[in-house]
Amino acid sequence: MLQRTCIVLISLLCSFSSLGRAMLNLTLPGQHPNPEAVVQEVHRKVNASIARREMLQVSQKDQSTCLTGNPIDDCWKCDPNWANNRQRLADCAIGFGQYAVGGKNGEFYIVTDSSDDDAVNPKPGTLRYAVIQEEPLWIVFPSNMLIKLSQELIFNSYKTLDGRGANVHIVGGGCITLQFVSNIIIHNIHIHHCHQSGNTNVRSSPSHYGYRTLSDGDGISIFGSKDLWIDHCTLSHCKDGLIDAVMGSTGITISNNYFSHHNEVMLLGHSDDYLPDSGMQVTIAFNHFGEKLVQRMPRCRRGYIHVVNNDYTQWEMYAIGGSGDPTINSQGNRYTAPSNPNAKEVTKRVDTEEGKWKGWNWRTDGDIMVNGALFVASGEGVEVKYEKAYSVEPKSAVLIDQLTMHAGALGVGGRDNNLGMWSTGPNDGGTGSDSGPDYTDDMSGSSVPLLPSTSTFLFLLIALSCLLFYKIPLTLL
Repeated sequence: MLQRTCIVLISLLCSFSSLGRAMLNLTLPGQHPNPEAVVQEVHRKVNASIARREMLQVSQKDQSTCLTGNPIDDCWKCDPNWANNRQRLADCAIGFGQYAVGGKNGEFYIVTDSSDDDAVNPKPGTLRYAVIQEEPLWIVFPSNMLIKLSQELIFNSYKTLDGRGANVHIVGGGCITLQFVSNIIIHNIHIHHCHQSGNTNVRSSPSHYGYRTLSDGDGISIFGSKDLWIDHCTLSHCKDGLIDAVMGSTGITISNNYFSHHNEVMLLGHSDDYLPDSGMQVTIAFNHFGEKLVQRMPRCRRGYIHVVNNDYTQWEMYAIGGSGDPTINSQGNRYTAPSNPNAKEVTKRVDTEEGKWKGWNWRTDGDIMVNGALFVASGEGVEVKYEKAYSVEPKSAVLIDQLTMHAGALGVGGRDNNLGMWSTGPNDGGTGSDSGPDYTDDMSGSSVPLLPSTSTFLFLLIALSCLLFYKIPLTLL
């Protein structure tokens, strides 16, 4: 409740006080002080993984080495005993979300019940019962599951959703909500056909439930949260965005995912005027933006967005858009434009005149443009390397096929990726081998005015105090 009050007070201050706008350029909790250093570290890890792969190929004269050059996958996937060392995954993130530990060092929780009948009093064994707990948990699935959510699935902090070895689909109301939490890992899950839900009570912790208004119907909704990693998921067919991150969220890595069949794919930032989103930092790496996507891959408001080594198959309107002066650092991607001659441009400045966006820091470096794709860069010295966004030479985009070959959910139900069912680990979990149900389109369901303050400084003091308290783990709602 305290964190929600903080967000409201900060919004009030930003909205009507020019002094507040000048003084409230605050650093978000979890914001990295040197984003360029994070960018350099991403490239260092990619280069090191590719070098190891090439050396093994030469020494073994074998092109079938497990190493792919993708530093995330090479970190855990070549371990033949990975299923009994699952929490090693928490050490494998890169980019701004690299500090997300999820449920590392916590107990394993085995989802044995795919039902979601009661959002206020979930049954032990269900996924909802696991994600609301206070303690760190590493959540696994012993068999293929289709989980039809009755309401949005509200996470508590320090949780890992690990779907490796099973074919796990989450559909229905919500779907996933990360609100005022930290340290979340979501890995190897199919998330699709998410529709609006709400206007009812939903539990957010063992000790509290509250009334939820109508949700947007995002695949993953991120609100005021930090240290998050979304990896190897397959997302499509949702009511609003596939992944939306707003209201001061930062420290996020979105990697190795497969996006398809959607209009507004990804939104980063609440509004052009919401100053705390200036501290938003997001890494988007090794993803495949696939068929039947329209726009927002991502659409950015403020913040620093590193888009590196992704494969954009095509888009209908544009790939990367923004407003509110975000920094967009595009490196080593492959952009394949659609056949429509009026939609060749990768970039779009949304509702902004050229005189305003010409100074924005949007940089393309080492990208490959296919079928007439065009990235319109901006910022001082755009004809040379623009120092604010430029870090190191990105690895050539000719390696995109290699780096993104396993994008999306792995294994059973994945994109022909070789990853079998997980074996019984130290937590005595079982295994599953059923093929699971078919997944079809039939699953789809269906401003307050601000009053002037008598004391801007009072609001500023309260907002600053809130940011200090933000570091204390608090229960949502």
